[in-house]
Amino acid sequence: MDTPRIDLVLPSLRCPVCTESLTREERTVRCPGGHRFDLARQGHLTLLRGGGRAGQGDTADMVAARAAFLEHGHYAPIAEALTQAVAAVPAVTDDGAPLLLDLAGGTGYYLAAVLDTLPSAVGVDLELSTYAARRAARAHPRMAAVRADVWQRLPVATGSAAAVLSVFGPRNAPEIARVLAEEGRLVVVAPDQDHLRELVGPLGMLAVAPDKAERLTRQLAEFTAVDEQVLRYRADMSRADVTHEVLMGPSAHHVDRAALTAAVTGLTEPVGVTVSVTVTSYRAGRVPAPR
Repeated sequence: MDTPRIDLVLPSLRCPVCTESLTREERTVRCPGGHRFDLARQGHLTLLRGGGRAGQGDTADMVAARAAFLEHGHYAPIAEALTQAVAAVPAVTDDGAPLLLDLAGGTGYYLAAVLDTLPSAVGVDLELSTYAARRAARAHPRMAAVRADVWQRLPVATGSAAAVLSVFGPRNAPEIARVLAEEGRLVVVAPDQDHLRELVGPLGMLAVAPDKAERLTRQLAEFTAVDEQVLRYRADMSRADVTHEVLMGPSAHHVDRAALTAAVTGLTEPVGVTVSVTVTSYRAGRVPAPR
């Protein structure tokens, strides 16, 4: 049996039940307290309290739509900006094998892009969806996929992460602060108000909330922003790309499929779509206000 990729990151993982360290024997991972977790044949490890929760997270159709969309490169500039931000993190340039965590990392697209430029780094895609974890498990030779609920205590050792990535995903601020190394950084990719503006109204997609930026600031009140890049460009998409864009995210739960098909059929190809995001790097801890 080939050595599982989980071995690259296992020293930094922790039991989700008792927070003890983990070891692997064949296809079973266990802690000294006797809690056992099976390594799936697809390569991912489930570290959830109470075992797996099938049906949670993105569906198989949503994950397939995301994979199909991302492979056409429309979000490659986002991956490049993210890569540049992570490469500037002080803890990432330290000796050894810096650990990168991607929260709700989906298929592993963004983390794989970052790892491609950092040959000494290793990564963990923390993802609740079984279907996404299966894809992430084979996304990169230095990436492990772990099924975990990022709103709960992360199954990761305190102070072990050189960087935590959050790309269009949830942010559990206390847990991020706990797992970050002293010189580690949280790197967030968040949509701006005009992101996908040509699609939101006509196709019934969920719009970016008007107070999105304010809510992010409140959520990360105990962090300090140290760098920010606004990225805005036009992506020329096919009708199939547009359909995948709608169906790969939360809008998939709200749109009527027949109405979506009819609306997309009426679009002229290529469909010019605005991609507008902000990439921000944070360090844990607030800077004291000047006296």
